Amino acid sequence: MTKQDILAAYAFRHACKAFNPEKKISADDFDTILETGRLSPSSFGFEPWQFLVIQDEVLRDKILPIACGQKQIPTASHLVITLSRRGETLVAGSDYLLRFMRETQQLPEEVVKMRSDFYAFFQKELFKLEGDEARIAAWAARQTYLPMANMMTTAALLGIDSCPIEGFNKAELEALLAKEAGVDLNTFGVEHMTAYGYRAGEPARVKTRRTTEEVVRWL
Repeated sequence: MTKQDILAAYAFRHACKAFNPEKKISADDFDTILETGRLSPSSFGFEPWQFLVIQDEVLRDKILPIACGQKQIPTASHLVITLSRRGETLVAGSDYLLRFMRETQQLPEEVVKMRSDFYAFFQKELFKLEGDEARIAAWAARQTYLPMANMMTTAALLGIDSCPIEGFNKAELEALLAKEAGVDLNTFGVEHMTAYGYRAGEPARVKTRRTTEEVVRWL
């Protein structure tokens, strides 16, 4: 892959508003997209996310009015809802984080203690999050845009279209997922959706961006 290939993929990608419902993404390609989300970076490596792949048409029909009737919902080959972790599980010293460091990250006990102490310092002194679960949840929520961006870029490199979606009633969608998918709302909240598939037609307008000089400052 060349630098030109990478830039061409970024030029190709746009917020696709209508997908070809007859053209489906292969299982292999979508597994690759998901894997780049799974491998994405996160603060302290705590991976405060979960991806729900919504392929059930009945459930998508229930999501549609909650998402302002956006036609990507029924026409996308694959629909991903990203959840972010919230609540006491992300508080420094929580049982969840200690278990995560020991079992997932496989850290020795002395490193678990060192990282736990620094994470507590980070929450209290650096980001001023201590005692504020809402702000801790917001910190985690911002990180979920890293895997979403990586997954959309991977899709573009594979010639697959995507569209990030934030236009939905968050409370209603969370209630629906709690009822239909067993999502524990004490542990996870909905952050965004991303639709993937193949465009039904070419974009209506040419991609525009500010100039490099407007975006980048060298100091």
